Amino acid sequence: MTKDTTSPPDQAGGTVAMAVLNAIQNPVVMVDESGFIAFANWEAEAFFGASASHLARYRISTFIPFGSPLLALVDQVRERKAPVNEYRVDLSSPRLGQDKLVDLYVAPVLSEPGAVVIVFQERSMADKIDRQLTHRAAARSVTGLASMLAHEIKNPLSGIRGAAQLLEQSVIDDDRALTRLICDETDRIVSLVDRMEVFSDERPVDRMPVNIHSVLDHVKAVAKAGFARNIRITESYDPSLPAVYANRDQLVQVFLNLVKNAAEAVGDRPDGEIMLTTAYRPGIRLSVAGTREKISLPLEFCVHDNGPGVPADLLPHLFDPFITTKTNGSGLGLALVAKIIGDHGGIIECDSQNSRTTFRVLMPASKDASLEDASSASSTGPSR
Repeated sequence: MTKDTTSPPDQAGGTVAMAVLNAIQNPVVMVDESGFIAFANWEAEAFFGASASHLARYRISTFIPFGSPLLALVDQVRERKAPVNEYRVDLSSPRLGQDKLVDLYVAPVLSEPGAVVIVFQERSMADKIDRQLTHRAAARSVTGLASMLAHEIKNPLSGIRGAAQLLEQSVIDDDRALTRLICDETDRIVSLVDRMEVFSDERPVDRMPVNIHSVLDHVKAVAKAGFARNIRITESYDPSLPAVYANRDQLVQVFLNLVKNAAEAVGDRPDGEIMLTTAYRPGIRLSVAGTREKISLPLEFCVHDNGPGVPADLLPHLFDPFITTKTNGSGLGLALVAKIIGDHGGIIECDSQNSRTTFRVLMPASKDASLEDASSASSTGPSR
């Protein structure tokens, strides 16, 4: 009689789950109803400087600084039975070491009453949110500059252009090209100032519940009829997504800009592709400056392309005004996108690697209207 070496189903499943958790490159722990550490993966052992068996003898409060918001998050998750993200939580202590600034993802374990899973992430979206706040500050700087330019530059330029037109009537043919050059260059500067004046519009955004899929389908139709006619555009939508609380025309402007950038990045490559995706990401929250309020940003809209990517040195400044990789670009397109998304209370970020660039927009959902209501209110785009 041979010995059965196969594991029981539960044991085999547990072994696979353990292998998966140990493969994750972030510390993961499970805390039971009493606060004891019931599980820790290999990264958690390295993070806390102790073995899983040693960690299991103590409560999570033993290893984190006194008064840490982590404990409050654990209590909150147990009470609400819903996951929560928290950014830039300082866990620095003599036990864990200095500069332990982490992002936290805390979620309930539904099969174990009172138990929660905690994921620690030392490099995360918090840095991207800080960059977004920097983008907004840069946009405010452009706002002041635009107001000044409108008054102090456009009027003198109008006089210069008028004088050049008068000179054009009296100069010889060889010099007429110079007067024409003066007119063309003044027109170019006026056009640039007009684009910057958009930043000085501080009126409140007129918003309503909007069906984002209607917006994206409209953008896709415009792109396929023009600048992206030879590029494959695909979509992967979450059909159950709630409405976004936004201005529809401004959203069309945002995604037209992003899709146009993606089309220019893809260029003429035969395998060029742009993908539009939507998803629901609960637990993502952004702190409101000057208050203790946190805005939930569960709606994620992405524009992906398989172009060459954004240079690494340019990526942190991509949404700053006058930053561009285009030969004749003004560098105001993405800055305007960041301003519009910021005015809506959302954030935009860019992840780029070789042959894969993703512009990700996170926005709040509408609180008082369903997706169907939004669809009937804004169904001007073509159906999918």
